[in-house]
Amino acid sequence: MPTYLRYALTSLILLATPFVSVLILIWVARKVIARMQDRLGPNNSGTWAGPYALFQTLADAIKILTKELIIPDGADRWVFLAAPIVVLGAALLVWLVIPFGPTLQGMDPDIGIFYVVVITPFALFAMIMAGWSSRNKYAALGTFRAVAQIISYEIPQFLSLLIPIMLTGSLSLQNLVLAQQLPFVLVLPIPALIYFLAMTAEVGRLPFEQAEADAEIVAGYFTEYSGMMFGSFYLAEFINNFSVSLVFATLFLGGWRGPWVMEIPALGPVWLFLKGFMVFLVLMLFWGAMPRLRIDQILNINWKFLTPLALVMLIVVAWVNRLAFDQGATTLVARAPWLLGANLVVGLATVGLLRLSSRRAQHRRDAQSLELLHE
Repeated sequence: MPTYLRYALTSLILLATPFVSVLILIWVARKVIARMQDRLGPNNSGTWAGPYALFQTLADAIKILTKELIIPDGADRWVFLAAPIVVLGAALLVWLVIPFGPTLQGMDPDIGIFYVVVITPFALFAMIMAGWSSRNKYAALGTFRAVAQIISYEIPQFLSLLIPIMLTGSLSLQNLVLAQQLPFVLVLPIPALIYFLAMTAEVGRLPFEQAEADAEIVAGYFTEYSGMMFGSFYLAEFINNFSVSLVFATLFLGGWRGPWVMEIPALGPVWLFLKGFMVFLVLMLFWGAMPRLRIDQILNINWKFLTPLALVMLIVVAWVNRLAFDQGATTLVARAPWLLGANLVVGLATVGLLRLSSRRAQHRRDAQSLELLHE
């Protein structure tokens, strides 16, 4: 096959796959959350939408395409119209560097992991564009929250990413997958947890859903959007959720690695999508079960807990990794027990400090209550 034709076919597949996946995942999210909340979810009552209402998402997509596009008076027209394009483009560009198999990848730059770190927050620029151009106070408030939340959580996310980079000595996502003879989540559970929480905050999934907060500020930064412009934000949200799930699976769950992949390379995307789907289900469980935190609580978790913990883990893993190497553990598999032990020690110390801090806070509250009673 000619090179240009192969690139064109790969691009078409990479563009089509997110949209097809999202049509299915929206239906899955509705079903999962409906069961968690004791509701039916999409069903066959009323107009028939296929077996188990599988075509309901497609019907919703057709319906939203026919809705009128309304631009508010006083809005910055071109910025208002560009924001949905930017947010959707940022969601799709991540797929270019995700390795779906030993040879199936849009491109494999030497700095692939930094490409993901840079492209993913591009959604923040779309939020700023949407909130500022709408001339709506609720949209502006959602934008302010999004800026404070996403920028702050970029720090522990980046610090946790430095740990697998340090262990493998590469910034290529394909090399990171190849290095995981053991999935990093088994060797580095705390950095994996830090990255997962920061990732959840970055895509605005509950309990970090402050940029939208429909119960408080209507719909946040896209309050004024209608029709397919609103649909673009909704679509990008689900694509981002699945994209970051695939990135997490690539970084910490072994990516496309699995049984018989080397013999049958076509199994690579299957294993990656299964792992990404499991991460996506956890995000959906958060969506259906977690309460929304206040913005001050969200920022406190980041600056007072995740960021210091990520710094401690970076220092500890670097030291233990070097110590294990000096003791003759020259392979990553050989150093795995050392690294896991270091994670367990830091985890136990963190739990102890949290319990001590909780007790002191409770003592302060009890003392304040006694003072109020005496008064």
